[in-house]
Amino acid sequence: MSDTRRVRLRALAKLNLDLRVLCQRPDGYHELRTIFQTISLADRIEMAFTPRRKTTVKLDDELAIPDNLVSRAAHFALDAMRAAGRVEMRLTKQIPMGAGLGGGSSDAAAVLLALPVLAGRKLDIEKLSELAQQLGSDVGFFLLGGRAVGIGRGTELFPLPDGPAQKALVVAPGVHVSTPRAYRDLSPRLTSESQQNKIFSFQSQVWGRGVEWLPRNDFEEVVFPQHPSLAAIKKSLLRSGASMALMTGSGSALFGLYPDRNRISVALQSFGAVRAFPVSFVTRSRYRRMWWRALEEHITGRTWPPQSRYAR
Repeated sequence: MSDTRRVRLRALAKLNLDLRVLCQRPDGYHELRTIFQTISLADRIEMAFTPRRKTTVKLDDELAIPDNLVSRAAHFALDAMRAAGRVEMRLTKQIPMGAGLGGGSSDAAAVLLALPVLAGRKLDIEKLSELAQQLGSDVGFFLLGGRAVGIGRGTELFPLPDGPAQKALVVAPGVHVSTPRAYRDLSPRLTSESQQNKIFSFQSQVWGRGVEWLPRNDFEEVVFPQHPSLAAIKKSLLRSGASMALMTGSGSALFGLYPDRNRISVALQSFGAVRAFPVSFVTRSRYRRMWWRALEEHITGRTWPPQSRYAR
């Protein structure tokens, strides 16, 4: 009888519903305020774990991404668990790369959540969060899902109540935006007065009661002049009936929110050959149910993070 344990996973994308850049920190990163939201667009990962005395990690990645976060996450998790074995993974990408949708970070978080279950070991949320932070600023959010505020580098996360089951259209034009350049161009505009204004307006957005929702992404003011086609896409989303439109992350994907799928179907026709994805928001409870279903053969109960039934 084979001692290999297998699972198929969906690693969801995210949107930044609001993104403010405040100042550069002493560690070289920038101080951020953002609202993350998981959406239904997803990569797929097939994973198998076989206990062995030596560790080998094999990734079948059709895009051959150098130094893929998926492989790094597997090594990090095995080291943290003090476990050894053969890990075989197949990654099928649906989330466009370099678009600000968090695909690589979500893939890495999926490995952190699933591999301890297959290996029969326990990693608590504090340890998983520590590993996530070593892998990348957005990885920790995908250990939680739903809607959350991110502050600091975006790694200090605080859950927000889930909003309505919003429908959206994500447009990914394939334009390459240099994130280091975007930060560099934005830095001279980060005055003390602008920081205070951003903090107060962001607080108003998060509390959201009695305040008109006026989301913003600070990167738009430096990215749009470099890439006018992105500004044109935002205008097209608004003309097609979106209640609001915004770039996500440092780009280059943009999204528009719509009242129903019919409006999205009409809006899709505006973008021709440009990649566009109808999506829906995924709440935290739905996110967890997705994970419990994917791992149900290997887990005990419905705890978070999922706990392996093989753990001693």
